[in-house]
Amino acid sequence: MNLDTFLHNLHFDIDQISPPDWEVDWEDAPLAYKLYRGLPVVPLSLEVPLSCKEMESPAKPDLGRMGHFLWYTFGLNQLSQSVSPIGSHEEEGGYMQSFRRSVPSGGALYPNELYMYLKLDDVPEGIYHYDVLHHRLVLLRKGNFDSYIARALGNRCEVSSCFGTVFVTTMFWKNYFKYNNFAYRLQGLDAGAVMGQLLEVTKKFGFAEGVYFQFLDRALNHLLGLSDQEESVYAVIPLSVEPTSWAANRSCRDGMAASELCGEVTAIQNNSLVRSIKVKEFPMLTGINKASMQESAKSFRQIMPYETNCEGRPVTLPHVKRISYDLASVSRERFSPDMDFVLGKISQEQLAALLQDAAASCLYRNDLDMTLEKRASRVSLYMCLNNVEGIPDGAYYYDSDAHSLRELNPGDHRMALQNGMPAGNVNLFQVPLCFHVAGDKDFHKTAMGYRGYRIQQMEAGMLVQRLLLAATALGMGGHPLLGFDAKMCDEIYRMESQGKTSLIQIPIGFYRARPWLRGNLIS
Repeated sequence: MNLDTFLHNLHFDIDQISPPDWEVDWEDAPLAYKLYRGLPVVPLSLEVPLSCKEMESPAKPDLGRMGHFLWYTFGLNQLSQSVSPIGSHEEEGGYMQSFRRSVPSGGALYPNELYMYLKLDDVPEGIYHYDVLHHRLVLLRKGNFDSYIARALGNRCEVSSCFGTVFVTTMFWKNYFKYNNFAYRLQGLDAGAVMGQLLEVTKKFGFAEGVYFQFLDRALNHLLGLSDQEESVYAVIPLSVEPTSWAANRSCRDGMAASELCGEVTAIQNNSLVRSIKVKEFPMLTGINKASMQESAKSFRQIMPYETNCEGRPVTLPHVKRISYDLASVSRERFSPDMDFVLGKISQEQLAALLQDAAASCLYRNDLDMTLEKRASRVSLYMCLNNVEGIPDGAYYYDSDAHSLRELNPGDHRMALQNGMPAGNVNLFQVPLCFHVAGDKDFHKTAMGYRGYRIQQMEAGMLVQRLLLAATALGMGGHPLLGFDAKMCDEIYRMESQGKTSLIQIPIGFYRARPWLRGNLIS
């Protein structure tokens, strides 16, 4: 199967991308977190503040504050136990037990990992891995790598003025073992959710950041000691509290190749625990990852903004204040209802606040449009509304610039949406808001190549996380779903003329309490 066919089937015909006889070996499942062995560790404080409401003044963090930052972003915050769904084979003993984090993940498998290049006063300079299970840092490589990382980013960031740089990676096997090739779609979305949470945490901590989707992959994988056949860097996020140059279009005169940069530091091969005895091959994932890699900074591109011109009756939304909430509390309370949704009326003010807050996540510093005069989101929100006060049932597009809706297709679309869900694990007749994040159907392939697909998925995941946080702050829950009929949804919204497609479906609404046990891991 060629890569174009693979990506098409991954979105529109998922039955074609995995073997029909695929069986999940739960007894040989990998861990949901990476564990290094035999390396120096730096414990992080478990006395994490239970509130993260006020913005902090910009200041270089110490180790304790850095630990709080990592825990709010990706730490284990709760342990839950609930009764296994009927027919489930994932757990024995009649109940499911899981560690919860601030971000959702397909099957709670968390294929992403966080690494950091840190220059703090109370730890050695170097490359660290965030050990989620033990809430500690593992030192992988000592030294100052300002110049190396800056050149891997094409000299587009003044890394020397940053106290830290976050690397978001993907471990292919961690969810391939369950989802086979469909894991590739999940991995980008999951990475985006982590990044979306990280950006919200940086705001609270007073850090400045820039997101880099383009870099010399092999050079950074080499620096972190990663094998391209197992794990790869997906995004780089430098952090600063000092004035920093984030120039995305700075000329890369030397055009240094990744292979040249790799030769400047010695290779490291660290011992890590996966738990699986038999790790199968995943040639489609490694193949498309290889095709997405950038070998020279000369291949870095920017994407010009485009306007979405949706024709339809305009529906004005009320102007509301931004939602104010405690990020720590909302992150703990985030919940993905299944059959727990209960229909309730949504006010226009609630809908307006939800949309306004979610759209704000699209305005962030990144290397795709960093120097353009007008930034425009490459992903957008469409929705099917039911039981919203003062707004007729129908399919709508949200114009964030005008803060208004465009009515695209009036009527109740819940039956079609429900029939488009093969799993049927959510009763959409109990859901007043069914969102669809949409993006360019060709994932900006002309400019970005196959890398454009994973970038698009990450940006969709970032928007989803912001939507979930806002919904939680309003007392609602949301359940991200990839089990839906994208082609049918595109027809509902009449996206064909816009060259767009639905990337992910998120039902949002009120829900009843679930019969489960839940306990905080930090107190």
